[in-house]
Amino acid sequence: MHDELRKRVLAANVAIVDAGLVTLTFGNASAVDRDAGVMAIKPSGVAYDRLDADSMVIVDLATGDVGDSRLRPSSDTPTHLVLYRAFPAVGGIVHTHSTHATAWAQAARPLPCLGTTHADHFDGTVPVTRPLTGAEIQGAYEEETGNVIVETIRACGAEPLDMPAVLVYSHGPFVWGHDAETAVENAIALETVAELAASTVALHPDVPPIDPALLSKHFRRKHGADSYYGQP
Repeated sequence: MHDELRKRVLAANVAIVDAGLVTLTFGNASAVDRDAGVMAIKPSGVAYDRLDADSMVIVDLATGDVGDSRLRPSSDTPTHLVLYRAFPAVGGIVHTHSTHATAWAQAARPLPCLGTTHADHFDGTVPVTRPLTGAEIQGAYEEETGNVIVETIRACGAEPLDMPAVLVYSHGPFVWGHDAETAVENAIALETVAELAASTVALHPDVPPIDPALLSKHFRRKHGADSYYGQP
């Protein structure tokens, strides 16, 4: 049951490893089947070279109940569930501790849009969340992590698919897309632009952000009703 969903989630998890975004087991990818009301996600703490499609864990979107599985789902499952419930357009989520994006999160610095590479994927500065409170950390920590991501996206006024990433304070990036494949692509893009931004700021500490008109041009030519990048 849910064989196709499991295969797609396995492929997404393999892809983030192949892209160099994962060290040890520091990461996970999921995808949702909204018609069936479930998501599939990587099992907790299992080495990537031991994964197969059957080991992807099915979780009920509404209740968080785990389906018929011998494995526990990722410890980040409650975060994924919050995002899927809050953002109906999201179909896939990737969480990593990739080096450069995580460095910006640990520095508690939003990731500025400095050039067109960034603008091709993210409609402006990638925001960083506020710190979780002590009560949030001691309570339903992973669920509260999801809540603070939702809070951050809503506070910046962005559509989730226009700003498909957030840097969680002192933690790392959560990235998403309209499906698992796009979420992986966005995670790769985020790590690339985080590295580019760090190098740019090192060379020019007072570098200004990209011109808003150039940002809009590059984002809109790839995204939205008037996009013209790629093939029809």
